[in-house]
Amino acid sequence: MAIVVRIDVELARRKMSVGDFAQRVGISPANVAVLKNGRAKAVRLSTLEAMCEVLDCQPGDLLEWVSDTPPQADPG
Repeated sequence: MAIVVRIDVELARRKMSVGDFAQRVGISPANVAVLKNGRAKAVRLSTLEAMCEVLDCQPGDLLEWVSDTPPQADPG
């Protein structure tokens, strides 16, 4: 997976439950689980905006790109 969702980190930092977060964002706890487990194929920008508003964070705090390819050794 190239995009890692870090909702659990932000929820833990704020001591917020998944249920409370889901209710405040306006999505189901099941959809939060899909996001957290990396099974989501897409996220609406309006949902991302709501998540950032609820958690008082930036999109980059919730989403991280991680390369699927291991780094190559330096030939030099």
